[in-house]
Amino acid sequence: MGCEQRAHGGGELMTNTLRQFEQDKQTLMAFIAEDGFPMAVPVTANVDGDRLRISARTEVPANSDVAVTVSHIRPQPGVGYDQRRYTTAWGNYDSGVVNVERSTGWDEQEVTFFEYCERSVGRGNAYLEKLSEERGYEVKPRLSPGWRFFLATRVPFLSATVIPVFLGAVIARFDGFSAWWYVMLALLGASAIHLGLNVVNDIFDEEADDANTTPTPFSGGSRMLQYGLVTRRQMGLMAGVMFGAGIGIGLFMCAVRGWSLLWLGVPGVLLAYFYTAPPIRLAYRGIGDTAVALGFGPITVLGAYFVAARQFSWGAAVASIPVALFVMLILYVNQIPDRTGDALAGKRTLAVRLSSKAIVTGYAISALVGFAMIPAGVLSGLMPWPTLLGLAGLPLAWVIWRRIGRDYDEPYALMGAMGYNIGLHALVGIALIAGYLIAT
Repeated sequence: MGCEQRAHGGGELMTNTLRQFEQDKQTLMAFIAEDGFPMAVPVTANVDGDRLRISARTEVPANSDVAVTVSHIRPQPGVGYDQRRYTTAWGNYDSGVVNVERSTGWDEQEVTFFEYCERSVGRGNAYLEKLSEERGYEVKPRLSPGWRFFLATRVPFLSATVIPVFLGAVIARFDGFSAWWYVMLALLGASAIHLGLNVVNDIFDEEADDANTTPTPFSGGSRMLQYGLVTRRQMGLMAGVMFGAGIGIGLFMCAVRGWSLLWLGVPGVLLAYFYTAPPIRLAYRGIGDTAVALGFGPITVLGAYFVAARQFSWGAAVASIPVALFVMLILYVNQIPDRTGDALAGKRTLAVRLSSKAIVTGYAISALVGFAMIPAGVLSGLMPWPTLLGLAGLPLAWVIWRRIGRDYDEPYALMGAMGYNIGLHALVGIALIAGYLIAT
């Protein structure tokens, strides 16, 4: 239940609808009274074949269209409610009998409340469009420009940029180089590209996001286009400004710190834009995870290192690998609840292409490789021994792996693993940064 059902001359849909009226007894009937005003009154509804016999204390006009709703909810003191469900049957009322023609309903044991809300977005947008036509001006949800920017660009995900930039900077400091003003400017430029990437993804992922009925705070896009909070033109302008600012800062850095930065900057911008943009659409070809690992790993860490040191470093390259793998795993897990909508839109992510067992196994292997790179870097002499602090994330990775396997098919239950996964990237990254600071 959760989408419209039509009952033509009985059948299974009619039986399912009427069964709810036998199971639940809290019933209201809505109709238009003779004076033209809408009314909703409590009634008793009894099933009689494929009809409802109605007992009401209020006089109901004969031969009128009515909506009869039966509902159930169980209070949980101190918590809220559960077992929420309802069924509404529409039909013609005459002489105490409703001939049911169609019905809608919802049962949270079949469709979660959040998914039910998402499935209703299309009807809500259609209502606002109709209301706008009737009133002669646009009626839509309104947010302040600041909130629209914050939500559309998904600012909280900037940790994926902040951590590798600071890691590159502290590695340069460990090697005897420091240029913090340039590093902070580089952080601003990298953040602008990241925010532009998020907006571009929403634009070119619109079809996949439209088909996604189980978005979460970590997946499914910003939903700004789906909810009518911004237009595609506004999103395009926002993306243009962000990419323009990031590229401008990058070119300035090339001019003052060295044009070798172009070897990182150009691929970084291209990976960001063509992650979802045609004609390349990396994420649609199943290589979006690799693009994310490269962009938020070696490219960002080495870029920050070069801004501070004006040269590249094998040590920075090796240290970037754990960060690259753990930021990749953020996307890797976040695409799991999106896989149904992605498949409908032709977005062939790894979660679409592979089985649940393969995805869970892939997480374990990737995480273990990420952790293994830390002692490998230390043993090779390319990383200082205090960076072994990064191994502190191992227990959390185990918890996440277990949760992914347990909640794979439950998008909202999987939110715990997705949140912890972002924390794992931050924990390992901050631990590596702390390790370099201790060793300096």
